[in-house]
Amino acid sequence: MRDKLYLLTGLLVLMPFLLFSQEKEKISEELFSGINARCIGPSVTGGRISDFAVDPNDHSRYFVAVSCGNVWKTTNNGVTFTPVFDNYGSYSIGCITIDPNNPFTVWIGTGENNSQRSVGWGDGVYKSTDGGNSWENVGLKKSEHIAKIIVDPRNSDVIYVAAQGPLWGPGGDRGLYKSTDGGSTWELSLEISENTGVTDVVYDPRDPDVLYAASYQRRRHTWTLINGGPESAIYKSVDAGKTWNKINKGLPGVDLGRIGLAISPVDPDILYAIVEAAEDKSGFYRSSNRGASWERRSDHVSTSPQYYQEIVCDPNYVDRVYSLSTYTMITNDGGKSFDRLGLSERHVDDHALWINPDNSEHLIIGGDGGVYDSFDRGETWRFFQNMPITQFYRIQADNDKPFYNVYGGTQDNNSLGGPSQTTSEGGIYNQDWIFVVGGDGYEPQIDPTNPDIIYGQWQYGNLIRLDKKTGEITGIKPIEEEGEQLKWNWDTPLLISPHSHTRLYIAADKVFRSDDRGNTWKKISDDLTRKIDRNQLEVMGKV
Repeated sequence: MRDKLYLLTGLLVLMPFLLFSQEKEKISEELFSGINARCIGPSVTGGRISDFAVDPNDHSRYFVAVSCGNVWKTTNNGVTFTPVFDNYGSYSIGCITIDPNNPFTVWIGTGENNSQRSVGWGDGVYKSTDGGNSWENVGLKKSEHIAKIIVDPRNSDVIYVAAQGPLWGPGGDRGLYKSTDGGSTWELSLEISENTGVTDVVYDPRDPDVLYAASYQRRRHTWTLINGGPESAIYKSVDAGKTWNKINKGLPGVDLGRIGLAISPVDPDILYAIVEAAEDKSGFYRSSNRGASWERRSDHVSTSPQYYQEIVCDPNYVDRVYSLSTYTMITNDGGKSFDRLGLSERHVDDHALWINPDNSEHLIIGGDGGVYDSFDRGETWRFFQNMPITQFYRIQADNDKPFYNVYGGTQDNNSLGGPSQTTSEGGIYNQDWIFVVGGDGYEPQIDPTNPDIIYGQWQYGNLIRLDKKTGEITGIKPIEEEGEQLKWNWDTPLLISPHSHTRLYIAADKVFRSDDRGNTWKKISDDLTRKIDRNQLEVMGKV
């Protein structure tokens, strides 16, 4: 079942029974076996894309890995997409790879490969030998976040997996893993520590025994993200991963964060690295001697390395490299200068890019807004409006008649609302969905007595009231008193009272109540936090 994209239409009817049944029947698969789910959309916006895997022999056939929406396949260049991973263990995908020797052997690394607030984890590596029709879990179930999988082009039984490891704690399956028997068994090729995994790996196409890997030390807690440390580095192996050496000559001698690697297909002596570093020493680095030394070409780094920090070399131009970021940047001079990739009619926040090796003008790009392609190197784009992969944080139904509507707040794709059904012969269309408010949406609320009154949010407690009938939008976020600094969560709690349809509750570190639909607010609590200085809390055994 596609995560957060389907509506169990009978669930609202069953909910009182589930909550209040005297029998207190245990929720089980059998209990829901008679309820069929149907897709109500939307496809008008996309969702966070992690990776692409394009058939090297037929570029119209490819797979799309979704951070919060499984895996999709097209065999007709995106005219149609089919979900191929809905019935397996993880809805969150970090990477996907096609075996260069056999396009019907496909590898999936589950658990999205970033350190964001809203990040889904996975349950290891999956393999398909029938072009994605069926999948088998082949291990590394405790990896949680897999960033990259590569297959030796000389031997399909040799696979390398870059596992970032658990984000919220130590241990797990973390590091660079290698299999020599097609995934039946795994050995830890590059191990750093319980806190540090591997975020990228590339090989020399002339000699795939030569490998380059980037280690990544990180930890997230509810109060902080530490995105780097002394164990982040670049490593090289010349013996297919038996031994490794650091190749940090020319890199900053301070704590490093996330590092993205790329090797030029035109001249594999040339390596590129985008490096997050402490003390304002982040930058874009190049090696022209197989990693023996590095030169800082510029101070370019992605806008949020924990979320992006991946680079892609043009397969036909040695000095052209793409840097995925909020706005993807391109260098045509080996990293000395960067220009923005075209963004006309396209969502920001890019995470995946494929460049046609036969035609560098042809790009497929994926980000928070879904999948787009271009045949003029980003001057114009086509959006694929046929993938219902919008990532919903919360959904809420109204009491409209004859058909109720469903509203939801999404990850970076606005707050949206659409009908549960329509009288149209063709069912529910994209144009049936409405936009409530922009940004990341969270907990929409609808007046139970008037379905035209909708409350929508975006980050840090920003709140509006929409009158759907008139189109009027009113900002109603509680205002700080003079000298006051409220602490709003990225995802702010919001409720309508079940006792009064005009009463709202919203909470920062203090709770507020309104009895007039947000026109005025009254503070009804003191600071409810524990009043702890987060900078005095221990992370990875250290303050």
